[in-house]
Amino acid sequence: MSRASAAPPPMPPLAQPVAIPVEPSLWDRFTNWASENKALVYTIAGVAVVVTSAGVVYYLNGDAQKPRSAAQSKPSKKERRKRKEAERQAEASKSTSAGEQAKAPTVEAVDELPEINEDTVATFTDEQRRDYALQLKNAGNKAYGSKDYDRAIDLYSKAILCKPDSIFYSNRAACYNAQSVWDKVVEDTTAAINLDPTYVKALNRRANAYEHLSQFSESLLDYTASCIIDEFKTESSTNAVERLLKKVAEQKAEEILKSKDPNKLPSPTFVSNYIQSFRAKPRPEGLEDDVELPESTGKGQLQLGLKAMEKKTHEGYEEAANAFEKALELGDLGEHEALAYNLRGTFRNLRGAQEQALQDMDKSIELDPSYTQSYVKRASMHLEMGDRASAAADLEQALSQNDSDPDIYYHRAQLHFIHGEFQDAAKDYQKSIDLDSSFIFSHIQLGVTQYKMGSVASSMATFRRCVKNFDKVPDVYNYYGELLLDQSKYDEAIQKFDTAMEMEKQTKPLAMNVLPLINKALALFQQKAEFTEAEKLCEKALIIDPECDIAVATMAQLLLQQGKITEALKYFERAAELARTPGEIVNALSYAEATRTQIQVQEKYPQLAAKLQGMGAGAAGMGAGAFAGAR
Repeated sequence: MSRASAAPPPMPPLAQPVAIPVEPSLWDRFTNWASENKALVYTIAGVAVVVTSAGVVYYLNGDAQKPRSAAQSKPSKKERRKRKEAERQAEASKSTSAGEQAKAPTVEAVDELPEINEDTVATFTDEQRRDYALQLKNAGNKAYGSKDYDRAIDLYSKAILCKPDSIFYSNRAACYNAQSVWDKVVEDTTAAINLDPTYVKALNRRANAYEHLSQFSESLLDYTASCIIDEFKTESSTNAVERLLKKVAEQKAEEILKSKDPNKLPSPTFVSNYIQSFRAKPRPEGLEDDVELPESTGKGQLQLGLKAMEKKTHEGYEEAANAFEKALELGDLGEHEALAYNLRGTFRNLRGAQEQALQDMDKSIELDPSYTQSYVKRASMHLEMGDRASAAADLEQALSQNDSDPDIYYHRAQLHFIHGEFQDAAKDYQKSIDLDSSFIFSHIQLGVTQYKMGSVASSMATFRRCVKNFDKVPDVYNYYGELLLDQSKYDEAIQKFDTAMEMEKQTKPLAMNVLPLINKALALFQQKAEFTEAEKLCEKALIIDPECDIAVATMAQLLLQQGKITEALKYFERAAELARTPGEIVNALSYAEATRTQIQVQEKYPQLAAKLQGMGAGAAGMGAGAFAGAR
């Protein structure tokens, strides 16, 4: 997570370092944005409307509903089906002889009907078939209400022989559902859906059966179709979609984790942002560049790793990670052993091996309880794993060792920040600045916190001071630009992003931070709906840093906005591959599966295209405005 972030823009542009984060993870930010933006805008079959900027929002947000306009106030499918049933019953009543009342649809009454089988049904007239089918169906309903499911199944089966009808199949499926005979539920609901592809009740019943059979992808598809048909008005169905997305994602996450390279580091952008969240310090005595140490020794490998980190490139970080592993294997590190465990734990955590990383931090603290950075890094790991109490305890332990360490206050401020405790966060950022005013990120994050508190004027003043006092630091312009972008001050924001990019080129040509490129892409799109230029900037970012998860996710969103669903899916899947931890993988896969299901809905239910077009018509006018303005 970035050290600073404005109120989250539609597509989060910031990297996500592992240190105690300033905001939730990349995928959490998508989901949080989705939960606050309810308009349903969909892309299907070439319809010129867009998915909301958080992606496939309807999948991730159980209460996503689109209000019906006056033009949309026609009877619902359920209402039309009720009317149709009433018409059937009226027709059956009229078909009786003059003066003769229709027999009551009771179980006893249907026993007086002729024997119902394939042979006898073939002898009935069309009118008789309709009449007998209706009586059998109504008697089946009564048996179902009495929980006499076997009798109800028999009656519905005879009704189907007389006249195959989607309602009869769905009702018989309800009996099998009550008996937990899930394969029969699937069989009957499939028959109902074949007769009436937009039969919501049958879709929901089949989805439920698929879920019981652990066929989660099939269940997700049915619930999704149901939600679209019902215009996302049924909370149980939308909640089911969210639940199924997680189940499907968890299944696929297991496969990714099995094949995942345990030694693979995230993008250099990610690693650099994490490392820079701690103040740079001189090399420990005995590990400086002018000290010659054999690489065959533990200290030599430790020195080699520290040098490699300074390259700030993918190769450099890989070299550093391997060197720290080897340093501890060789041993004989003397007073630097606690540092070695700290550094090995750092890179193990970056690789996603959190348990091993925690053990290394424990060992580092055991060897040198005064080494406060190990407490802080352990706190970040606990927080990432959802254990706030342990994270807070680690930070307090660090302060008990050294209450003048500005890093501790900075990271405690971040803990407060992500929990919305902005007053406490601001106090800790200011304390960090008071102890060391040279650390730019304390200033940046203070400005962001002021912005979050609604003190826009104070925030802008803080950033103007940052520009004055840290005029050669590209991060200042990048995060200043983010706040301006959040205020829709596009030209000013783009100017700041351009300045940041130029400085990155001049100061770090081999290790550029790609975030200004991605932010500029967002600004251009939000200002002008300029897809082409936005994509080019994301592509450039991915050339510089091919494994930057935020660039991949942003590209996926841009493609989704244009209805390029298949291409977007590839990027969402790539984002899942780049995710570090199991939780991040599941979140990334949730978006991938939501996109995949969107494609499957188009393929399996082409008749929904008109329905979706009607639903999107009212939202289409929002276009880029909704994408750019909804924050």
